[in-house]
Amino acid sequence: MATLLPARAPVIKEHIETEMRTASGIVDGRGRYIAGVVLITAGYSAEGKYSHFLVVQSPIRLGGVDLKPGEYVFGYTHEGEVLRVHFNEAATGALVGTTDAHLAPTIRGVTEIHIWPPATRAIVQIGRFGIPYELGEK
Repeated sequence: MATLLPARAPVIKEHIETEMRTASGIVDGRGRYIAGVVLITAGYSAEGKYSHFLVVQSPIRLGGVDLKPGEYVFGYTHEGEVLRVHFNEAATGALVGTTDAHLAPTIRGVTEIHIWPPATRAIVQIGRFGIPYELGEK
């Protein structure tokens, strides 16, 4: 993961430290990665807006949000048993889309981010919440 994810993620005009021990990712059938890591945002302008950095080398649909290959940041707000997750382009901060992560009672254990392989669960786990995903072909 350390070769794919940066120690300092480029977020708009800043380079925010990442917590590499939280990194998680998958590889599609063509050797392309989708990987994420927690941002250490204390003291940065991103604090409260973004919590995670995501590298996408293969198109992916997360909930209702289509992501092309690129780098993204995302954050969320907690609303009862739902997280409202907003995805933004890392370089510009431009909003790409918003989707919901739902409480996943079948998930045992809490983790900052875990990208499950499609054969196992096909969800991105944030804490006890999950966002279903589908890998694209392009």
